[in-house]
Amino acid sequence: MSQLLETIYESLRELVASSIIILPAIITALIIIMLTRFFAQFAQEVATKVGKKTIHSKSLQLLLAKTSYVAAWVVGSLMAAVIAFPGLQLGDIIATLGLSSVAIGFAFQDIFKNFLAGILLLLQEPFRISDQVIIGDYEGTVEHIDIRTTQIRTYTGEQVLLPNSTVFTSAVQVRTAFSSRRTDLGVGVDYNTPLPETSELLQQIISDVDGVLDNPPPEIDLVSFGDSSIDFVVRYWTLPQQEEVQRIQTKAIVAIKKAFDQANISIPYPIRTLYYYDQQKFNDYFPISGTEEDKS
Repeated sequence: MSQLLETIYESLRELVASSIIILPAIITALIIIMLTRFFAQFAQEVATKVGKKTIHSKSLQLLLAKTSYVAAWVVGSLMAAVIAFPGLQLGDIIATLGLSSVAIGFAFQDIFKNFLAGILLLLQEPFRISDQVIIGDYEGTVEHIDIRTTQIRTYTGEQVLLPNSTVFTSAVQVRTAFSSRRTDLGVGVDYNTPLPETSELLQQIISDVDGVLDNPPPEIDLVSFGDSSIDFVVRYWTLPQQEEVQRIQTKAIVAIKKAFDQANISIPYPIRTLYYYDQQKFNDYFPISGTEEDKS
C-alpha cells in the first residue's frame, strides 16, 4: 500500500514539475495570442489606409484588408504554438494539418466555401460596393462583402445577409453597371385619338422632362390594340440609380397627364360592352329566321 502511495506521489510531483517548467511557455503563448488580436486589427487598419491611397477598386481594398487580418492571425497562432510546445517543429505542424485537413474540411466546408467565394467576388468584381443589384428575391444596394456574407440594404431600409457561395452561383442583375438605364412607360389613348399627333406630343413631352438623357434619345412606340385603348410605350434613358429612375418616372407621368388634358386626349378606363337579349324570344338552338308559319 505504501509503495502505491509513493508511486502516486512521485507521479504527481513529476506532473507538477513539468507543469511548472511549461507554465512560462503557455503564459507567453497566451500573451502572443492576445497581442495577435491587436496586431491583426492594426494590420487591417494599415492595409485599409494603404489600399485607399493606392488601389482604386473598393473591392480590392477590402480584399487587401481581409487578407492582412487573416495573415496576422495565422502568423501569431503559429508562433504561439511553437513557443507553447518547444518540441513542436514546422514539419510536425504541416503533418498535423495534413492529417486533420479532411476532418476540418467536412466540419467547416460551408465556411471555407463562403470564404473562397467571397475572395473570388472581390477579385472578379461582378459588382462593386454601392452597386444596386437584384440577387434572387432580393433587391438593394451592396454595402459590404465580408468573409462569409454579402450585405445588401434594400430600398425599404432592411438589411439582407446573403452567403457568398449563394451570390457567386446565382444570377446577379447589376442595375448600376452602366452609366444609363432605360425605362419603359406604358400609355393608353382612346381609339378616336389621332395617333401621329399623339406620338409627336409624347416625344416632345418626354424630351422636355428634366433628367431624361438626350443620348440615347427617347423613343415612342405603338405596341398593341388594347381592350379599350391603343397602347403606346414611351422609352427613355436616365441615370441608373433607383431613386433617380423613380423620380423621373413620376415627373414624366405628371407631364404626360397635364399635356393630354390640355390637348383633350383621353386616357380611357377599361370598357366592356354588354348585350342583353330576351331569353324567351332568342335561343341558341332556334334558327335565325323563323318558319313560314311565323311569317304569315
